[in-house]
Amino acid sequence: MDNNNTATYSLRQLVFYFLGLGSWGFGGPVALAGYMHRDLVEKRKWISEEDYKEGLALAQLAPGPLAAQLGIYIGYVHYRILGATLAGLAFVLPSFMIVVTLGFIYTQWQGIPWMQAVFYGVGAAVIGIIAMSAYKLTRKSIGTDKWLGAIYLMTAAYTIWKENENVLLFLGAGIIYWWVKSPKKKISLPKKKAGELIKSFSFPLLFNFSFGASGNTLWQIFLYFTKAGALVFGSGLAIVPFLYGGVVKEHAWLNEQQFMDAVAVAMITPGPVVITVAFIGFLVAGFAGACMAAFGTFFPSYVFTVVPAPYFRKYGKHPGIKAFVDGVTAAAIGAISGAVIVLGKRSLVDIYTIALAIITVIVLLRFKKLPEPVIILVAAGIGLLLKHIQ
Repeated sequence: MDNNNTATYSLRQLVFYFLGLGSWGFGGPVALAGYMHRDLVEKRKWISEEDYKEGLALAQLAPGPLAAQLGIYIGYVHYRILGATLAGLAFVLPSFMIVVTLGFIYTQWQGIPWMQAVFYGVGAAVIGIIAMSAYKLTRKSIGTDKWLGAIYLMTAAYTIWKENENVLLFLGAGIIYWWVKSPKKKISLPKKKAGELIKSFSFPLLFNFSFGASGNTLWQIFLYFTKAGALVFGSGLAIVPFLYGGVVKEHAWLNEQQFMDAVAVAMITPGPVVITVAFIGFLVAGFAGACMAAFGTFFPSYVFTVVPAPYFRKYGKHPGIKAFVDGVTAAAIGAISGAVIVLGKRSLVDIYTIALAIITVIVLLRFKKLPEPVIILVAAGIGLLLKHIQ
């Protein structure tokens, strides 16, 4: 535990928090990051604003699911490797079990038309929840700083235009803001430690490419999803195009309808959207396939968070590094805000869904303590009702 920054909460409390968030946290990475800020920074004050920003910046710079990496980093802040490991497992486990259960139901019933109806309502409400989370993050982190505002708008526009995220934009944003704030200062890590950091980052990639494809389906699943977790930047649905190319086109594990059903399952279940990999794994090779796909996807992001975390903790308070992190954070929040528009275009398909999203925003503004799961349940019921009437 960090003696320089004593925790005001127990590891058990943190684990139970992430179990809860993994059980009811709807909305994908944007909303989940917003929940963590609201609950752990604003309400409970377990995590400082600076630690949260560092975690968000690191999660945005590394490949893999943003929300899971942010949760892992938050676990690391006071309880190091054990905290990071337990926080990550607690966050992912509930949604994993839900998705595997749905996979079993799906294989028994040969399809999920009722899920499409549920998603019709839930997807619209989720857009409202995401919009509120993005608004709060923007107001908190960008403020009136013109440079941060410009970075924010640029990355938001890029995300809306390209419908994906580019790690070079985040790196560039950090460098530009560092240059603006401290143009004459140089930042460098000790050569030995920098070398160790590079070696640590290289190892998972070398591991990923040093084995040839095996005829064993489980081994193929593990290798393929490890590649997805290690090489795909962006969060939430950013991994979907990559998965489509491999799961449907390259390996032909699923047909197009099954793949779209897998994406729908991820969107209507709590926790990280990337958990769709467990549903895909289950359809391909049962429970063992689900485990292999989930482990392969999340383990690289765990490594990419835990390995550089000590350096972020040690050097993150340096003025130059802090400026770099602020720039990356502004870019990350811009991308998150842009994602609201991208996802909205897919979920708000008619007057009913648009109205439901607007009503969700109004309800959240009016009743600030209303739990999101209540909104999700009501939206699911409305979705089923509307689909039945239409």
